[in-house]
Amino acid sequence: MSSVFEKIKGQVSTHKVVLYMKGSPKFPMCGFSGRAIKILSLCGVKELFTVNILEDEEIRQGIKEYSQWPTIPQLYINGEFIGGSDIVAEMYESGELQKLLQD
Repeated sequence: MSSVFEKIKGQVSTHKVVLYMKGSPKFPMCGFSGRAIKILSLCGVKELFTVNILEDEEIRQGIKEYSQWPTIPQLYINGEFIGGSDIVAEMYESGELQKLLQD
């Protein structure tokens, strides 16, 4: 499992905004992933690194252990785990997400 953790750590530390999701930004494979993509788009995120967890079983299981969060999607900003779809939506509604993305 340590090799998958290293891969995840590399992804979240190399890219400012990382979303582990089902599907792709153009073709989300679940409503929660689609909602997260929509919110990030509304926030003006241009450089988004996404990982389709449906294409990599190791990442699919590993990301849940890495973050200690059981569901997908999962958003990371500046290497820090932010949360899933509901938390991202709440942060967007309060303006907290936009502020975090500007810093």
